[in-house]
Amino acid sequence: MPDLNEGDLAPDFSLPLDDGTTFQLSAHRGQPVVLFFYPQDDSGGCTDENREFSERASQFQALGAKLVGISPDSIETHQKFRAKHGLALPLAADPDHLAIEPFGIWKLKKLYGREFMGLIRTSFIIDADGRIARIIKATRILGHAQKMLEALEVEVGNNPAK
Repeated sequence: MPDLNEGDLAPDFSLPLDDGTTFQLSAHRGQPVVLFFYPQDDSGGCTDENREFSERASQFQALGAKLVGISPDSIETHQKFRAKHGLALPLAADPDHLAIEPFGIWKLKKLYGREFMGLIRTSFIIDADGRIARIIKATRILGHAQKMLEALEVEVGNNPAK
């Protein structure tokens, strides 16, 4: 699947959340949505990233945005992960890559000379019209949530520098 670009209509999807509800992207038209895709629950980097997003969840909400973390892990794994770390945001399970592949982030990766398919840690801001407003790859895990929050502030026009 070709890479998505800012301005493209975001692919719609429906995924189960760890709280027993379902998240469907198109149901949130009229408000911005922040999706952050991460590889695996309870790994070091993913734990740091989820904690940072969780610490800022109320700030995303104050800007009118729905914040959702998505990984290929199961609902059961998400529930344990969220409880263990006291995370304040919903986690969507995508073991069948129903969102991951259409968003173009399941790709060939290389680590220590080994090649394998995996999730490229990436976050998206979807605007109120369902279009991709921002795509930010998490090149550094620490600080990524803040970077997304700042991008959302610009997107919704709450940044005085705009």
